[in-house]
Amino acid sequence: MKRVLSIQDISCVGKCSLTVALPILSAAGLETVILPTAVLSAHTAFPGFTFRDLTDDIRPVTEHWKNQQITFDGLYTGYLGSFRQMQLVEQVFADFQHPGMLRFVDPAMGDNGKLYVGFDGAFARRMGKLCGKADMIVPNLTEAAFMLDEPYLEPGYTEEDIRELLKRLTGLGCGTAVLTGVSLEPGRCGVAALNQTTGELITCSSELLPVSFHGTGDVFASACFAGLMRGQDLETALQTAVDYTVEAMRCTLAHPDHNWYGVDFESAIPKLLELLNITCTPGSQH
Repeated sequence: MKRVLSIQDISCVGKCSLTVALPILSAAGLETVILPTAVLSAHTAFPGFTFRDLTDDIRPVTEHWKNQQITFDGLYTGYLGSFRQMQLVEQVFADFQHPGMLRFVDPAMGDNGKLYVGFDGAFARRMGKLCGKADMIVPNLTEAAFMLDEPYLEPGYTEEDIRELLKRLTGLGCGTAVLTGVSLEPGRCGVAALNQTTGELITCSSELLPVSFHGTGDVFASACFAGLMRGQDLETALQTAVDYTVEAMRCTLAHPDHNWYGVDFESAIPKLLELLNITCTPGSQH
């Protein structure tokens, strides 16, 4: 069984960050180690949430792991809240790097042309440097624009526009860049990816649902990382993540009283197992 590490915050109520990544990666048959960067009573869409910063705990935790000779097959980072946390993540990359390990960064900073509250252009450019140390990054169009310090790509873009944007993202230093939330034809939405070495453009899409739910980016990133760690090639892992995310949204819509604060990724986990070709039988090996 492969062992992976996810570095991001825990929102005790709400479906995002580690409360999404941990169950998805575990369901995919991956031993999942977590490194919480903060603990929130609920995610930031809830008014009056509590917040405890765990930045000072990151280094002692990783030093203990090094002393115990713990290794990882993959590292996956999500929402990071400060410059210091990005610096510490870079140190984790360096400390645990070995041939074949996948460094996967979701630079969760914003959406719909705007950065989240508390972030600015300087933070986004620093995130671009962290992405340059990754093997694969999965920004949305907003995050890509701010990391590159260029205008947000408005709807109406072409496939060539997306290709050129991906080239600029791989220019940060990562091996593969993936853009999420890409719509190249009416009624469909998905992702586009570019491998720096091969120059191949990959696009995957699904039906565009007329809704938006908090945390779908985390669902996508977790499922994509899971697919790659399960041995899927890039295109298959991307399509797995797209299809699973859309299925989770459909499951959410199936509840007349569905909650506003997250997507029902739990009910869609059987679909994820199907997409990953995982059969759960007694004594089965992952």
